[in-house]
Amino acid sequence: MKVGVLALQGDVREHAAAIAELGSEPSEVRRPEHLAGIDALVLPGGESTTLSMLLDSSGLRAPIEERIADGLPVMGTCAGMILLASEVIGGRHDQRGFGAMDITVRRNGFGRQAQSFECDLAVEGIGERTLRAVFIRAPVVERVGAAVEVLARVTDGEGASVPVLCRQGRLMATAFHPELSADNRVHALFLSAPE
Repeated sequence: MKVGVLALQGDVREHAAAIAELGSEPSEVRRPEHLAGIDALVLPGGESTTLSMLLDSSGLRAPIEERIADGLPVMGTCAGMILLASEVIGGRHDQRGFGAMDITVRRNGFGRQAQSFECDLAVEGIGERTLRAVFIRAPVVERVGAAVEVLARVTDGEGASVPVLCRQGRLMATAFHPELSADNRVHALFLSAPE
């Protein structure tokens, strides 16, 4: 399986390493022609407004939108979750994502850099052992649509249980950075997504 990693900004090498460790072939995607032949795509963390602008300047926005509409499996992590969301709170007025997943997210919903944290996370579909999850300026999922499965939750500062890993068909989105852990089970879950 050839898995593209959007290589405009963010943890590209870390995602590529996780993909390779699982036996798939990572491929960096910087231009539209790099989408040819990929079987899945990862949208890494980074800065969502910058990524939005880079998608336009690279010419990748429309081709990725087309591939998503055609059923390409896509995993978005942190800023990638924001790019996949149908609604974004706290973004710039000119910020555009793909609007492919029926979720509403709030940028930096857990707080700024100083409020970044790690926790042990129970994730449905990866076994009983918890996953160490790294949250860096993470978005908060404020709403999920009826077609969205919530596979993991954390308790926020106000005691509310909020989704941090969601799946909708062949799309998966995480508020945390699974690529920053030595545990590749979230990537494995994505790569084994239903056809």
